[in-house]
Amino acid sequence: MSLPRQGSGRRLSAPFIWILLILGMVLAPSDLPAQTTSLGGPGFSIARLRYGGGGDWYSNASSLPNLARAVQKRTSVAVDQIDEVKVSILDSDFFNYPYVYMNGHGTVRFTEAEVERLRRYLMAGGFLFADDNYGMDESFRKEIARVLPDRSLVEVPFSHPIYHCFYDLPNGPPKVHEHDAKPSQGLGIFDGDRLMVFYTYESDVGDGIEDKNVHDNPPEVREAAMQMAVNTVIYAMTH
Repeated sequence: MSLPRQGSGRRLSAPFIWILLILGMVLAPSDLPAQTTSLGGPGFSIARLRYGGGGDWYSNASSLPNLARAVQKRTSVAVDQIDEVKVSILDSDFFNYPYVYMNGHGTVRFTEAEVERLRRYLMAGGFLFADDNYGMDESFRKEIARVLPDRSLVEVPFSHPIYHCFYDLPNGPPKVHEHDAKPSQGLGIFDGDRLMVFYTYESDVGDGIEDKNVHDNPPEVREAAMQMAVNTVIYAMTH
C-alpha cells in the first residue's frame, strides 16, 4: 500500500522505502556507526552542528524538532527522539550521527583538528546538510574547501535523487525568503556518485520549517521547505 500523499510531492511506497533503508544499513561503512531504522531498535536522530567562529549555529530553534516530527509522521523511518542533538566535530559521539545539519547567519570557522575529523566523517559515509540562513555563505565555502580541498562545491542537478528520493522537487530547493532576490540553489560535494555535503543557498529551508508563527510563511512555502528537508533525511539514510 502506498503512503498517503501530502502536498504536491509524490511519495514512494512504504515497502520500497524499507528496501532502500535496509540496503543503506547493510552497505554502511563499518567505521561509521549507523543508526538503525528498524522498529523496536534505536532510531534516527537529527544532530545539529555546533561550530566556532561566532556564527549563530543555534538559529531556527523549532526547525529540527519539526523536521523530526515530519519524518516520524510521513515516513517509515523510526525516529529516536524529537529534540535535536547538539554535537561538535570533536565530540566522542560525533561519528554516531550519519546525518548532521548546520546553519546560521554568521561566520563559520573550523580548527585544524576539526577539519581533519570532519573530512574523515564525510569520507567514511557521513552526510552534512548545510543551510545558509543568510550570512554564512562566504565563510562556509572557505571552510568546506579546507575540509575537502580536492573536491569542488558544484550545483546539484535537478535530476539528482535528493530531489526525488521521497518527494518530487523538480525545481530543486524552494525559495523561502528573498534576501538578495537571487534564485535558490542546491550545491554539493560528491564522493563518486554519493552526495556527502548538500548546501542550500538563497533558500532558507530552516526558516521554512520553523513554527508557523515565527515567519508566517504561506502554507505552500512551508510545505515545500519541509519536503526538501525530509528528502535530505531519506537520501542520507539510503546512500
